[in-house]
Amino acid sequence: MHRRNFFKWTGLGALGLALYGCGRNNKTLSQNRYYSGPTTDHFDGTYFYNSKDQVTAPMSDLLKWKLFGNRAKWPEHFVSPYSANVPETSLPAKTLRVTMIGHASLLIQMHGLNILTDPVYSKRVSPLQYIGPWRHNPPGVAFEALPKIDVVLVTHNHYDHLDIATLARLIARDNPQIYTPLGNDTIIHKDIQAANVQTGDWGDVFTHKSGCKIHFEPCQHWSARGTNDRRMALWSAFVLESTHHKIYHIGDTGFGTGDNYRKVAAKHDGFDLAILPIGAYEPRWFMEEAHQNPAEAVVGLQLCKARYGLGHHWGTFQLTDEAVEAPKRALADALAKQALTEDRFSAMQPGQVWQLPV
Repeated sequence: MHRRNFFKWTGLGALGLALYGCGRNNKTLSQNRYYSGPTTDHFDGTYFYNSKDQVTAPMSDLLKWKLFGNRAKWPEHFVSPYSANVPETSLPAKTLRVTMIGHASLLIQMHGLNILTDPVYSKRVSPLQYIGPWRHNPPGVAFEALPKIDVVLVTHNHYDHLDIATLARLIARDNPQIYTPLGNDTIIHKDIQAANVQTGDWGDVFTHKSGCKIHFEPCQHWSARGTNDRRMALWSAFVLESTHHKIYHIGDTGFGTGDNYRKVAAKHDGFDLAILPIGAYEPRWFMEEAHQNPAEAVVGLQLCKARYGLGHHWGTFQLTDEAVEAPKRALADALAKQALTEDRFSAMQPGQVWQLPV
């Protein structure tokens, strides 16, 4: 079967072409289209990687998943119990508040700043807007209700995290400072030349004009916008450090050995808040390398020494096999097994607001 027809037949549509990026790289490619720089312990001159012995899934594993997987049926509309929110324009520097927009898009208000993570307001997360995963609930904050955005964090280039249409609207309205890992500036500037983008490598730290520090930290994932650019742009976690607070934010990650959590805790001596992905994890044999499950996220919360956790990356776009509410239930079970209260780690839904207790 022709590859394009295969993706149509399996229901993955255009997104499937990007998801095939989890397969092995075509070694006939010799030039990185997004980034050129010196080799490091996670860049070989062409490809970024998590470790030198990284083994990624071949096309046959994707076929096996689509043929024999047990994909749950999501309701057409998974309505959030929280009403659409209209955030305050600005908050005192000592206040830390997070509002869930949907999937991996959150509004973080800290240090007097309005910070957006992986903003996606499009109806689908796909190269094409007529095929691919679609929204099962509207954004928890309407675009027009967003306060002026000062900073945007783009963790990596997958379509459910880097949405050019949304970035274009934000830049035209607010011209925020964008922070993103190496190579993603090329993708953004291709369509939005006026974008104010600061790229960074793992270990880099930049100071925003407000004084807030943005640290680029490693996470276990991968990148692709299509079939021929796998791992040509870097992925990253972020640490936001202000005078009063420290936040650890991950857009996507596999748990691996847990070393990334241990190392970031040792480097930063713990966090007020960790914002961690808890969805898109089934089937484990295929997703484990790139997407942690809720039980692993709870372990990660403890390893990174965070006072509180917020779970995202679930309930808005169906990317994998688990049922729509499975991550929330699994998170509650994992917390109970660890004898942690549910307020320690919340599975955020669109419109929900969380504020750091005084």
